[in-house]
Amino acid sequence: MDSKIRYEIEFPINSSPQLLYQYISTPSGLSEWFADNVNSRGEFFTFIWNDSQEKARLASKKTGEKVKFKWVDDASKDTDYFFELHILVDELTKDVSLMVIDFAEKEEVGEAKQLWENQISDLKHLIGSV
Repeated sequence: MDSKIRYEIEFPINSSPQLLYQYISTPSGLSEWFADNVNSRGEFFTFIWNDSQEKARLASKKTGEKVKFKWVDDASKDTDYFFELHILVDELTKDVSLMVIDFAEKEEVGEAKQLWENQISDLKHLIGSV
């Protein structure tokens, strides 16, 4: 099995960092744009899409700035992969953007980035940042 490679994409978002943080850090916020449903029990989040589900541990968070979810295996042990959502605010212009850090198989990076673009588009519609 090929190991996955890390990639980053940045999306400008017309939103306050506080509002954006609610959509990236809470099960209810994430279930509105990232997955069909998101459940949490303690530090573990279950992301549900159609008939599949993936489990991740909230590895770290900094209120108003970023969250990092580490994917876990069936025994709830950390894997080598994670995704991180980081809110960036330009000091001069105060423009807000969302940095996505994720992993994908080398030949699937383009497809993975497209998926993020679609999901972030949904997020922008939700918060009126279109």
